[in-house]
Amino acid sequence: MIPYGRQSVSQSDIDAVVDVLKSDFLAQGDVVPKFEQALCGYTKASHGIAVNSGTSALHIACLSLGLQQGDYLWTSSITFVASANCGRYCGAEIDFIDIDPDSWNIDVAQLKSKLEHARKSHKLPKILVVVHFAGLPADLKEIHQLSSEYGFHIIEDASHALGAEYLQGKVGNCQYSEITVFSFHPVKIITTGEGGMALTNDQKLANTMRLLSNHGITREVEQMPEKPEGPWCYQQIMLGFNYRMSEIHAALGLSQLARVETFLQRRRHIAQAYNAALAVLPLQTPWVCEDRLSSYHLYTIRLNCNNNPDLRNAAYQQLKDKGIGVQIHYIPVSHHHYYQQLGINTESFPEAEKYYAETLTLPCYPGLSDADQQYVVATLTDLLS
Repeated sequence: MIPYGRQSVSQSDIDAVVDVLKSDFLAQGDVVPKFEQALCGYTKASHGIAVNSGTSALHIACLSLGLQQGDYLWTSSITFVASANCGRYCGAEIDFIDIDPDSWNIDVAQLKSKLEHARKSHKLPKILVVVHFAGLPADLKEIHQLSSEYGFHIIEDASHALGAEYLQGKVGNCQYSEITVFSFHPVKIITTGEGGMALTNDQKLANTMRLLSNHGITREVEQMPEKPEGPWCYQQIMLGFNYRMSEIHAALGLSQLARVETFLQRRRHIAQAYNAALAVLPLQTPWVCEDRLSSYHLYTIRLNCNNNPDLRNAAYQQLKDKGIGVQIHYIPVSHHHYYQQLGINTESFPEAEKYYAETLTLPCYPGLSDADQQYVVATLTDLLS
């Protein structure tokens, strides 16, 4: 089976992990800070907080911005559930924005219209989680302008978008957001096995997120509300979580980050080859825009099947039968039972519904061979012909 995504682990990655395993510290050593500093250097962000998953990073990002019961968090209708769940962890109400038919990211026109209605009903969001779907940056500049007008915070869910570029800057520089979150799951651009990181340019937010990720405990004397009893002293100053990243995971991430541009170059080469080969078929390939550069975490297409999921489903199964591990990214979050129970109306997001009925994710990862990609193209061509 050719998978839709797969990690690329080298001998240097293995050696980096083994070095940590032979060291004195498997947790809370100096490798995690080195990984944080390296990713900040790569993205040009000021502060990085490494944690045990992208979901944990989203959670502490929401908490640091004061999200709580009675508040609203909005996000894209097409994303993984973590983009919305982070708001529910804080007790907030969740709503979604329909997607743009070209980029498959948040539709800025729909967002503006929804904000206008929400202001009249006093239900404006406190946080908007902006998803860079499949690695293509959303229109951050326009969304940031809306945040200034309507008073909401922006968290970039860049789980797909490490190495992506927007207006010639790396995603993660937080130029148009308070916090950017990355994921290092095995199928992402780089992996730590499991892991994530929150980046910010705000010192106060960074301090809060670091506390939240470590039980709310500090060893910094200047942060302690009470005089420490001695040099051994630590104090819990807020309710936090054990979201720390281990030295083992950070060592893998730091080693992988050294090859991130090689990974990106290969992913973009694969995407360009797909774009050229699939241009004659009855389908829509990922949007290409001059002011942004995708990381191509996913290579998703939309079949021209007139919103008929039976045709997409048949193509999905036939490709699977041929040994090609296609996938569906994503089921709209509003479809899930949990959000149905909260009263979310799927009919409010018609473009997301059309997208879901037509989408397929094709294999795209650095280790995909040219021969395997040609087999995917030939098989899909035969099916659609």
